[in-house]
Amino acid sequence: MRSDHPVATKRNIVTPSGRINYVEAGAGPVALFVHGVLLNSHLWRHQLAELSDLRRCIAVDLLAHGDTEIAPDQDVSVSANATMLREFLDALRIDQVDLVGNDSGGGIAQIFAARHPGRLRTLTLTNCDVHDNWPPPAVLPLIEAARTGALFEGTRFMLADPDFARSEAGLGVGYAVPSALTDEAVRVYLEPLVATPERIESARRYWLSFDCAQTVAVEAALRALRVPTLVVWALDDVFFDVRWAHWLRDTIPGVTRVVEVPGAKLFFPEDRPDTLVGPLRELWRRHGS
Repeated sequence: MRSDHPVATKRNIVTPSGRINYVEAGAGPVALFVHGVLLNSHLWRHQLAELSDLRRCIAVDLLAHGDTEIAPDQDVSVSANATMLREFLDALRIDQVDLVGNDSGGGIAQIFAARHPGRLRTLTLTNCDVHDNWPPPAVLPLIEAARTGALFEGTRFMLADPDFARSEAGLGVGYAVPSALTDEAVRVYLEPLVATPERIESARRYWLSFDCAQTVAVEAALRALRVPTLVVWALDDVFFDVRWAHWLRDTIPGVTRVVEVPGAKLFFPEDRPDTLVGPLRELWRRHGS
């Protein structure tokens, strides 16, 4: 990793879906990074730093996450988030992007790609919700905890005890190298989720909106998607087995490469950033014009 990382600039822009927070670094063609549940744009800080020589790298905070501001009763489902991405790009007058998604952000990326293939130069999917494996079985207890409110009590506990957040009982389940989840990252990820009763309710609605009907519905469009597509998959992820990477390969005609990352887990863009940076550089140099 380079030692001269540029500092990403934090911005926000008003869209019909709310005031969307994002960070960006670099100049040129735009690459848009989409995080998943519980996290926010901070996940992508290493990619923004390492790839800003090739792209204007933008990482967005989804609805019900990070510093994005929305209406109290707003739809925050993955389908609504895919709509938000279109509105966000329209507001910034960005026509095409290299789209990158992780976790539920990968599900959102698939829906966006199915709806707007012409707005993509390339698509990259890392461990994420795919077809009818959404939510995966390991997530079902978390959805029930969101329903009862226990998830947000746990969120406050992780904020008070970052070592617990780094454990297998906390966010650490998604990291092969839990020490990469610094105390500051724990604060940046979790504090916004429980900052107000309204934010807790928005986060709860996000969890309760998980329904594979939204991803199953785009299968036919994915089977027609010829946008150059990269799949990078952590092999030790307890949520998304590598067979779903193979499903994407066999379903999307545009898939050019599947990269399997041994010893990595769900949030490997944060603790194994080079395993994604290298394949992205190759993809964009080959297909990014």
